[in-house]
Amino acid sequence: MLEALISSKTRIKLLLKFFLNPETGAHLRGLADEFSESTNSVRVELNRLESAGMLNSGHEGNKKIFKVNQRFPLFQEVRAIVLKQIGLDKVVQEVVNNLGQLYEVYLTGDLAQGKSSKEISLIFVGSPDRIYLNELVAKTEKLVDKKIQYLVYSKKEFVKRGFDPEKSLLLWHES
Repeated sequence: MLEALISSKTRIKLLLKFFLNPETGAHLRGLADEFSESTNSVRVELNRLESAGMLNSGHEGNKKIFKVNQRFPLFQEVRAIVLKQIGLDKVVQEVVNNLGQLYEVYLTGDLAQGKSSKEISLIFVGSPDRIYLNELVAKTEKLVDKKIQYLVYSKKEFVKRGFDPEKSLLLWHES
């Protein structure tokens, strides 16, 4: 979907990296290695995104670290597009509407860290209808062309496990 709107594959990778997990910070060489791209192509796109106000930068030692600008006027809209690109919007909305008692939904794994992945890893906190969840996962995998793996924990189990917020992304929580 994004490929039809944005011709630069490097820019798409950067948008996914930074807008999936807004707390992620990264430097030029690390991004170039992660994306298997030249530092020059990554630098050009980072500069464009920073000039547009989508990214902020600061220095840590001798490295320039980039992060998404959460005050960018279109931050929520761009983030929504990125979530739609990987299919999470469909999964989360269906879960919330039909799965029963649910408190939180987290994205984990590579996608939560802003990396490209063919898998969507989710954690559901609550007691969802597991039969319906399996049906929903099977349908969604066909729609988004990604493998979906998930774990279900009660509130107590989730707290006991002590998940690292740096490695997961809260997608939804009970209001």
